[in-house]
Amino acid sequence: MIFFKLLRESYVFAIHELMVNKTRTILTLLGLTIGIFTIISVLTVFDSLERSMRKGIESLGSNVVFIQKWPWAMGGNNYPWWKYYQRPEPTMKDLREIQKRSTAAEGAAMFIDVSRTVHYLSNRVEDVNVMAITHDFGKIMPMEIAGGRYFTPIESNSGKSVIILGATIAENLFNTLEPVGRKVKVFNQKLEVIGVLKKEGEDLFGGGSDEQVIIPMNYARTVLDIKNMGTTIVVRAKPYITNQELIDELTGVVRSIHKLKPSADNDFAINETDIITQSFDQLFKIIAIVGWIIGGFSLIVGGFGIANIMFVSVRERTNIIGIQKSLGAKNFFILIQFLFEAIFLSLIGGGVGLLLVLAGSYAGTQILGFEILLTWNKIIIGIATSSVIGLIAGYVPALMASRLDPVEAMRMNA
Repeated sequence: MIFFKLLRESYVFAIHELMVNKTRTILTLLGLTIGIFTIISVLTVFDSLERSMRKGIESLGSNVVFIQKWPWAMGGNNYPWWKYYQRPEPTMKDLREIQKRSTAAEGAAMFIDVSRTVHYLSNRVEDVNVMAITHDFGKIMPMEIAGGRYFTPIESNSGKSVIILGATIAENLFNTLEPVGRKVKVFNQKLEVIGVLKKEGEDLFGGGSDEQVIIPMNYARTVLDIKNMGTTIVVRAKPYITNQELIDELTGVVRSIHKLKPSADNDFAINETDIITQSFDQLFKIIAIVGWIIGGFSLIVGGFGIANIMFVSVRERTNIIGIQKSLGAKNFFILIQFLFEAIFLSLIGGGVGLLLVLAGSYAGTQILGFEILLTWNKIIIGIATSSVIGLIAGYVPALMASRLDPVEAMRMNA
C-alpha cells in the first residue's frame, strides 16, 4: 500500500509542477523530448531500412552464391585493382561445365543486365532494366508470374523473341489492356509478351522486379555482345550443403575450367549475400552510435532541466517535507517520493518525444511510400532511457530532501 501511496503522491506533485509552472516545465522538458525524439527517430528509420534490406537479401536466398569477375568486398589482401580488371567475365562454357561437374549445386544459371527503352505503339518507358537469363534461373531465383507464363525450354534454348514484363512496366505500356500476347519493341526488334510478374513494390535501393523485363539469354546473344557485359553465374546449393562447402567445390571446378596453376591466384570471385549483410551491419552500428551521440547532448540538457525542476520543487516544499518527517516519515520515504516525481516528469518529456516519432513515422510512410515502423522495442528503449535520465537527474535533489532536518525544514518559508 505504501508503494501505491508514494506513486499517487509523486504523480500528483509532478502534475502540480506542470500545472503551476507550465512554461518553465515545458521549456525544461524540451531538451529531453528532443533527445528521445532524435535517438528513437534514428533507430526507427534505420531499423526500417535494415528490415527492408534483409527482406531483399533473403529473397535471394541464403544458400545462393554468385560467380563474377569482381568481388563485392575488395581490399585487405593487397590484391591490386588492375588484376581484378584483367579477369575474364564468366562465360556460357563456365556455366555448362559447372552444371556438369558440380555435385553440391542444386542448379546454376547465368544472367546479365542492360538498360534499354521499351516501346508499345506510342507508349515508351526509358532506361528499363533488361535482364537476360538462362532457363534454370527461374528455379534458382523463383519469380511469381501474375499473368501468362515462364519461358519454355525450347524458347530459352532457341533464343526465341519472347519477353516477361515487370508489373510497373506493363502498367506504363498497356494501361488497362491485357499485355500477354501483344508485342513490344526492344533492341529495335519486336518481342512477344508471354508473362507479367507479380507486383512486389520497390526494394531498399528503389528498384525491384516491377521495373524490369526478362528475356532469354540465347536471344540476348543475337542482339548483344555479352562477352564483356558483366555476366554473373548464380548457383544454389543442394539442401544440407553449406555455402562454404559449395564455394570450396566451385572454386576447384572454376580453377580447373580456367586451367589455373596451383600457385596462381583465382581469376574470379565467388560472392555471397552474407558480404552485403555484414557491410550493412557495420554501417547501421555506426549510424546508431552517431544517433546516440547527437541525441545524448539533448538528453544531458534535459537531465539538467529535470534536476533544476527538482531542486526548485524541494525548496518550495521544504515545509511539507518537515511536516512529513515530524509525523514519522523516514528518509527513504522522502527520497523515493522525489525520485518518483523526477521519473514521472522525465517520462512525460520522453513520452512526447515518442509521440512525435510515431507521428513522423506515419507521415514518412505516407509521403515516401516506404514503411517506417516504430516497434515496441524502440518504445521500450525510449521509456527506459527517460526513466534512467529522470532517476539520475532526480537523485541529488531527492537525497538533499531526504536529509533535511524536520525542525529546520518547518521553520523555513516555502
